[in-house]
Amino acid sequence: MLVGTLTNGAMNNKTTQLPEFVKARWLRDLLRFVPLKSQFVLSGNVRDLQACEVTPGVVTAQPLTNTLCDALREIGYIQFVVWNPLIGFSVNASPSDAQDSADTVLSSLGLTPASGIAPGGIDVLSNTLDRVIAHSGPPMTLIIDFASRLTVRTESLSPPEHSLFTRALVLGHTAQTRPHGELRRPFFNTIIWIIDKEGDIPDWMLIDNPRVRQISVSKPDSTARRALSSALLRGVPGAQQATSEVRTAAERSFVDGSEGLLLSDMNAIATLARVENVAIEKIADAVRRYKVGVTEDPWLQIDREKIRNAEGEIQKRVKGQTHAVTHMLDLVKRAMTGVGSPRRGGRPRGVAFLAGPTGVGKTELAKTITSLLFGDESAYIRFDMSEFSAEHADQRLIGAPPGYVGYDMGGELTNAIREKPFSVVLFDEIEKAHPRILDKFLQILDDGVLTSGRGDRVYFSEALIIFTSNLGIYRQDDSGERVPNVLPGEAFEPVQDKVLSEIERHFKLVLNRPEILNRIGENVIVFDFIRPDIAEQIFDQMVDVILDDIAAQGIFIEVETTFKSILKDRCLHDLSNGGRGIRNQIEAYLINPLARGLFDQDAQQGDRFALSGVDGSALQLQKL
Repeated sequence: MLVGTLTNGAMNNKTTQLPEFVKARWLRDLLRFVPLKSQFVLSGNVRDLQACEVTPGVVTAQPLTNTLCDALREIGYIQFVVWNPLIGFSVNASPSDAQDSADTVLSSLGLTPASGIAPGGIDVLSNTLDRVIAHSGPPMTLIIDFASRLTVRTESLSPPEHSLFTRALVLGHTAQTRPHGELRRPFFNTIIWIIDKEGDIPDWMLIDNPRVRQISVSKPDSTARRALSSALLRGVPGAQQATSEVRTAAERSFVDGSEGLLLSDMNAIATLARVENVAIEKIADAVRRYKVGVTEDPWLQIDREKIRNAEGEIQKRVKGQTHAVTHMLDLVKRAMTGVGSPRRGGRPRGVAFLAGPTGVGKTELAKTITSLLFGDESAYIRFDMSEFSAEHADQRLIGAPPGYVGYDMGGELTNAIREKPFSVVLFDEIEKAHPRILDKFLQILDDGVLTSGRGDRVYFSEALIIFTSNLGIYRQDDSGERVPNVLPGEAFEPVQDKVLSEIERHFKLVLNRPEILNRIGENVIVFDFIRPDIAEQIFDQMVDVILDDIAAQGIFIEVETTFKSILKDRCLHDLSNGGRGIRNQIEAYLINPLARGLFDQDAQQGDRFALSGVDGSALQLQKL
């Protein structure tokens, strides 16, 4: 049993008493309606441990059935019978209970017990309902656990299933309260059904039924998690020797990091810390391991010297974007050091929105950063968002809901992150996605978690999220026409301001989703146009790479200066398509004619050629 004291250690080594522990709302709801309803149906977080106060200031976490019995015992119920499909009937008795033995209680219901257990399937359960309702002894509660397993399909019940729920329905309306105890308070013999989700028992038994109360059991809040954290951390390595400041910080980190998790998850995290010898001051590392299954923190394994000297290497591949490269490296350094990155809720390690004209290096920068982190630029997870323009395309990302084709396959995004939690995730051309798809990013950016179509929680706490977009380069004028918002001849500062302003307008007024942009914050990185001097560098690099690749095959080509100058003028005549446009021109005026000439002359390893003069659009290749 997990027990914690409802206190909070302060930094001055004193103990500050927290507010009085309050029962969970669902439990208060049940106790309020016990004198009014004869049956209850509990659903939701029913398989988790539940927090309850066993003595003033001492909180324990225990299974739902024990929590129900303890709470009902406090208000005067005496006998508690629990049924589940595996063992049948048993009695939940407290050591302090002064009541009949378990076999006696079960025998009073017409059951045949042996050592406190009476086997019985759905037929026996159906007959026992009558005896429980009519029981004349002390107030009794029958808890039907795993009631979802009583049926195969609620819309087509078998005769025994239909008989069970029909009997429960009728008994719910015929049950009467009777006085008990010195105060002669009214008590039903209460029946409690525990199901996984609504719809697991027939709707006709529940809907518009004034004698049945449906209650949803919620996940534990921060108060419950905080109350148990001290007890759970007591067995973690180093806890006994730790100062009160260290324990307080660890408890805070434990509670914040477990947001959205269950109490049973917290228990498992504490066990994991003990098994893998995770010190109390590093309890956040145990939380991370439990969520994403990564033993070591890969962000701590990155070569810092490599990152420290990365700017020059990146600029060899992404030219003319010094501002963008510096900003992206700052994000990587923040991800590695954790500075300014609140781990509450497990938000992604970093988020960047790369905006700018086409062909200026946005995707190339994402690839380069991936190569920097992983040593392999293909290791990133890329989604072309133009493929997600349909309203229901979100099912491709998170998986189809139950009952739909593909439900068992999961989603492309959720499967990829589950397989590689430490990754760079690139959402290319995000503006082309359907607005409904964008709503999925709210959960990722805010909490670092996404719920798949199957209901699984997938964590993005170790991922670096990158969006790319051409937003802001064009805008709509007063007549609705698409016109340029920025021009290549403008200086970078006004280009940056105009692009940022148009992106903000698009998210706020067109998409009506300013909250997405708000979560990205100041990490919208605007890329500059490819300027003529940068274009020349890109041209020279591309030509050199082509010639080097051919040389690697043993064929050597000498390029005349005049030819290269003419080729450069042709390729750099129009820079509106950026580096990608330069490559297209090189392909048209160099690669294709060169490949044709080498093929026609049957070039062999060791041959040397001279690339010279241009006659119209013809390329002249002469063997030396």
